[in-house]
Amino acid sequence: MKLADPKWAIVGQGLAGTCVAWALWKRGESFRLLDRGVGGSSRVAAGMVNPITGKNFEPSWRIADFLPEALEFYAEIEQRIGRKIWHSYPVLRLAESEKEWEKIRSKMNDATVAAWVAGEVQAPPGWVGAVTVQGGGRLDTLAFMEGSRDFFREAGIVQEEEVGEDPARGDVIWCDGAAGLLGGRYGPHRCAKGEILTIHAAAWDESQIRVGAGGWLVPLGGGGLFKVGSTYEWRDLDEIPTEKGRLRVEEIARKLGGDAFEVLRHDAGVRPILRRSQPLIGRMGDREWMLNALGSKGALYAPRMAHLLVCHLLDGIEPEPEFSVQHFLNETPR
Repeated sequence: MKLADPKWAIVGQGLAGTCVAWALWKRGESFRLLDRGVGGSSRVAAGMVNPITGKNFEPSWRIADFLPEALEFYAEIEQRIGRKIWHSYPVLRLAESEKEWEKIRSKMNDATVAAWVAGEVQAPPGWVGAVTVQGGGRLDTLAFMEGSRDFFREAGIVQEEEVGEDPARGDVIWCDGAAGLLGGRYGPHRCAKGEILTIHAAAWDESQIRVGAGGWLVPLGGGGLFKVGSTYEWRDLDEIPTEKGRLRVEEIARKLGGDAFEVLRHDAGVRPILRRSQPLIGRMGDREWMLNALGSKGALYAPRMAHLLVCHLLDGIEPEPEFSVQHFLNETPR
């Protein structure tokens, strides 16, 4: 049975919008999904979760809070939509130089890092050092979004394909990612374009994610398929793949996997960033709310942030200042 006069209009059905839809559905709330049907970083993302990241080999922001809830959420959604969406993988972190390896080894005694490190391993040829990080994995973002959309359709919730539809029939929850940030609604953004290749390499190891050489290589679950990326472009913020980007990602692929691969797809997306890769939620007006700024870590952060947003709008529970868009806007020069 279709839900009449839904109270909520969710604008954008990427990772953020899909997670908000599930959070509302669990509370018995009616909603519409408004989505342009194309583009958006969630559609091209590798969906990688890497507990220890960056040049400084540090835990992802508040990962101990977010990862358990994300894993529980994805397991529940798999049962509801009948699709496998979460794939656990160890992460092989590789060091190119002695300086980088010294930095990694110096951090391994830190308790917040050691909790995620399985141990040092033999570095492949051409690398100075290697360590295995546990707790990583990949969210199949397309399977998650498409399976959720099919579920909501069967439940009688209409999936509308055009963002241009008037959302004013209900309270609006903006989950429009980079498109919303580039419009300046939340002040200065830090969005970055990234380019990704989907490749076939029949002989490569599919048992782990590899991170190094300024990029990553993520297995897609059999058949010698991988995603590899990614570039960072801060000026030309479009979704158009470039020859320069392709060459850079092919270089990463050769370093992480080898020379024997075939490029199947070349995609580009814009990461929605306001401050590092830390998401924000909150009220934007009388009948407007938001979840945005997931950066490159939407698979990790979206489930819990959606839950907290729905607790905010239904129960009046204020988000922590660290999560609050209003706190961010009040602290940010405009």
